[in-house]
Amino acid sequence: MAIASTAIYRSTVGKKAVMAVTGAILVGFLIAHMIGNLKIFLGASSFDHYAEWLRTMGEPAVPRRTLLTILEIVLGVSVLLHMWSAVSLARRAREARPVKYHGKKKSHAQGYATHTMRYGGVIILLFVIWHLLDLTFYAVNPKGSDATPYDRVVADFDASRWYITVWYVLAVLLVGLHLRHGIWSAFQTLGLRSPRNNGALRGLAAAIAVVVTIGFIAVPISVTFGWVS
Repeated sequence: MAIASTAIYRSTVGKKAVMAVTGAILVGFLIAHMIGNLKIFLGASSFDHYAEWLRTMGEPAVPRRTLLTILEIVLGVSVLLHMWSAVSLARRAREARPVKYHGKKKSHAQGYATHTMRYGGVIILLFVIWHLLDLTFYAVNPKGSDATPYDRVVADFDASRWYITVWYVLAVLLVGLHLRHGIWSAFQTLGLRSPRNNGALRGLAAAIAVVVTIGFIAVPISVTFGWVS
């Protein structure tokens, strides 16, 4: 069974399937995380209550932070598998075509998508590391571990730290571009695309990307401009 599973993963189809499934897990997480972030517009009490709930969900059946830790492990494994599959597929594509074609050139759209996924993925990874150091481990947050979750977010995107807001917005825009192309590709990998629903699925991928992007950007922009304080 293990040998068969390994053989499937090593195949191109298997790697694409892993990318699609792990991508779906990450998209689900982003949507849930975005909804949680938007609770900041309901006030400090609501946002802090949500942050505490994340750490206590499952109590008293399981110890504090158990389910959150499991979720973090699943997300971490999904990110690693997603990235490893992407790198493996890119390497396999280069090996299969070591010499560039001199005839038909790659379209601008294909080149744009490739660069967005490749370099955007690196920037997103750096952003995730910074985000964890900032709001999970509090190593780079101005308020540190003693403040409430609400106060840490407000301190993070204070107008005096406008460059943090710019960095956050840039990273989220890249997440949106990555999402649009990734979701679109996943539909094809999972066999969901057809000439009949092609336009609808393309629109769905774009809509999800736009909603997630706006949802995440709304918080830092609102804090920086003083709409949330």
